[in-house]
Amino acid sequence: MAETPDTQADRTRDEAVEAALGKLDLDTKARLLSGQDMWTLPALPEIGLASLVMSDGPIGVRGVRWTADDPSVALPSPTALAAAWDPELARRAGRLLAQEARRKGVHVLLAPTVNLHRSPLGGRHFECYSEDPYLTGRIGTGYVKGVQEGGVGTTVKHFVGNDAETDRFTVDNRIAPRPLRELYLAPFEAIVENAHPWGIMTAYNQVNGTTMTEHRHLVNEVLRGEWGFDGFNVSDWMAARSTTGDIAGGLDVAMPGPQTVYGEPLAAAVRAGRADEADVDAAVRNVLRLAARVGLLEGAPPVVAEPPAAVDGQALAAEIARRSFVLVRNENGALPLPAGRTVALVGAAARDARVLGGGSATVFPERVVSPLDGLTAALPEGALTFSVGADPSDELTPADKGFTLRAVCRDAEGTVLGEGTLPSGQVQWIGDDLPAGVSYDTLGTIEVTGTFVPRESGEHAFGTRGLGAFTLTVGGTPLWTGVQEMGDEADPFEAFFGAPSERGRVTLTEGEPVEVSLLYQVPDLTAAPLKAVMFSLLHLGPQRDGDELIAEAAAAARAADTAVVVVATTERVESEGFDRKDLRLPGRQDELVRAVAAANPRTVVVVNAGSPVELPWRDEVAAVLLGWFPGQEGGAALADVLLGAAEPGGRLPTTWPAALGDAPVTDVTPVDGRLEYGEGLFIGYRAWEKAGAVPAYWFGHGLGYTDWAYESLEVTGSTARVRIRNTGTRPGREVVQLYVAPLADKAERPARWLAAFAGVEAGPGETAEAVVALPARAFEIWDEEAGAWAHVPGVYEIQAGRSVGDLRLTATIVH
Repeated sequence: MAETPDTQADRTRDEAVEAALGKLDLDTKARLLSGQDMWTLPALPEIGLASLVMSDGPIGVRGVRWTADDPSVALPSPTALAAAWDPELARRAGRLLAQEARRKGVHVLLAPTVNLHRSPLGGRHFECYSEDPYLTGRIGTGYVKGVQEGGVGTTVKHFVGNDAETDRFTVDNRIAPRPLRELYLAPFEAIVENAHPWGIMTAYNQVNGTTMTEHRHLVNEVLRGEWGFDGFNVSDWMAARSTTGDIAGGLDVAMPGPQTVYGEPLAAAVRAGRADEADVDAAVRNVLRLAARVGLLEGAPPVVAEPPAAVDGQALAAEIARRSFVLVRNENGALPLPAGRTVALVGAAARDARVLGGGSATVFPERVVSPLDGLTAALPEGALTFSVGADPSDELTPADKGFTLRAVCRDAEGTVLGEGTLPSGQVQWIGDDLPAGVSYDTLGTIEVTGTFVPRESGEHAFGTRGLGAFTLTVGGTPLWTGVQEMGDEADPFEAFFGAPSERGRVTLTEGEPVEVSLLYQVPDLTAAPLKAVMFSLLHLGPQRDGDELIAEAAAAARAADTAVVVVATTERVESEGFDRKDLRLPGRQDELVRAVAAANPRTVVVVNAGSPVELPWRDEVAAVLLGWFPGQEGGAALADVLLGAAEPGGRLPTTWPAALGDAPVTDVTPVDGRLEYGEGLFIGYRAWEKAGAVPAYWFGHGLGYTDWAYESLEVTGSTARVRIRNTGTRPGREVVQLYVAPLADKAERPARWLAAFAGVEAGPGETAEAVVALPARAFEIWDEEAGAWAHVPGVYEIQAGRSVGDLRLTATIVH
């Protein structure tokens, strides 16, 4: 039988890998498994191996430098992508990111994040997809396929149990076998089976007493053995802590370098008999296989010889945003806004949109379209007014709007070594990410300097964030000279960046430029295992009286036909490195919404947050639109949706509580180093139903601009057919959701769970049919005694509808 081209290419790659492996001595093999810097692995010219480059992140490809000089397309947050409920859209997003990676010389993308929304307090949930493992697996599969179709590798992360940020480096998450398999491992398993990712990233945390980078059972026996994963396993950054434990546990690459538990320590451990060279060879083989797949190993054809057709990043970013917006309330057809009406736009986030979450997901887009920009462009002149209303933050943030800054690097004698531009007042140089001509050995000071053109007159606050000695000068006048010491931050991520501190205030005039300077004394980094410089110039504009601002917004709303209020979280609320303390909107935004709604019954609220927040006024306004972190084109997409040029296409990927106290699972704080997942199988909507509680909005909920009638459901074998009719006046897209509910359960299981879904489109009066396969796994549980999946026979109800809380049709089957 003739070999298929893929088989032939795979064999050629395998032969090239084995030939290359056979030429390497122990020291070189050990060195290959250790990062040579922050983002790369070493090249080995003697075997024709080029250096492999990795980069964050899930919504854009930053590259190896923290700079806006090489901008990146910024897509909406992963929660937004999941809200579209469309694996093919995720696949297209992946292809765009592969295109961006190739442009930046990146071979492996450190994404997607497929941990679950176990508790709504998870600080990094904006970077994950959903509370549901099936939806997460489907979206993640599409994303991985798209990236790898572009010839770029992925690292599905964080394997496994990194579902919160509190004590994430040390926490021991105690998870029973059934929930571990049925919930937390399930997305990884689905993606390995259906998308064959080229990489996995292991997490910081422990699971059931074993650190994940050393978890031989979950990595070697489950991931590689049971599932057949043949990619490379890279540590989360600084997660690898044991030379012998990591290599025996199946960790291939320890990042970042150059000083890691691999390299020289690994070679020494093998020579001393404390590590097995066969394990080293297996790890090197995985790295070389990855290099062969992305085209970095001579004699090995890359998996993708010709990249797919080019993708328009700006257009796709806008499409994903439109498709992700979830309209959860729309009384009396408040949306779309009627033509010819005046609009009062309210909220600081309408002017300065938050388009992405904080932490390693950060990228620097070439442009950002705010809601104010989008609506100004879309509405006739004179139809739009804007008022701040209430700022979500009264904290200083990295100098941004109105600042034009550069970083000047000097040696100890004051000689300029080099300089670089800054996207904001934040310096974040890690490893070799330094301006040309600059090295850590010669670096004495860094001066963040430039001009600031105030947007408003009044008292402006300036400050610093970071550890070390600073001199802050504004308008030629020194504001502060001093040293910032280490605080009591528990998470190393937050401790590394330091807490924001106000250092002085200056009265400035709108439109009049002023010179600013922050001089930083670089400490001796000779002994640092990872060389890095991180500090920020901070700013906060004049703080007007809150009551006056809210009164102004209410007056503007009263004078307009419709009021649109944009409320938002901040980077101090949703970010990598820490969990949330509550679900409240920061500042006086709730008061603002109530004041505007009292002034104008046609008030629409747009929620600019990556994950759930409390909306205590939700029944007092005409419409609520969840906008997530909408990416660089968010404002343009918002204008399209508000004005009816496009339908809000999203459905909730996670249950939205009315109040934190209502949520059945909230705990993210370890006790004595351990976090018990005592709720077992019951997270998300499963937990809400078990508790008999009703959230603000159920998983799967989302309204469009048309109506749908569910007419029939037929189940034949493993295939379900759902016929629906568009009963409204506009064309639309519906997400048909199918849930499985056991009628006489023989095992402890939730009341129902998502088994399948499909998106269908139809014009007014037209019918459409969703044909979906019901996976066998939907009728199985993990048998803890047998250590295997087991089918649970019995009578099941297949339920079709618009959300967990809006099920329209049922069919009973025996499975």
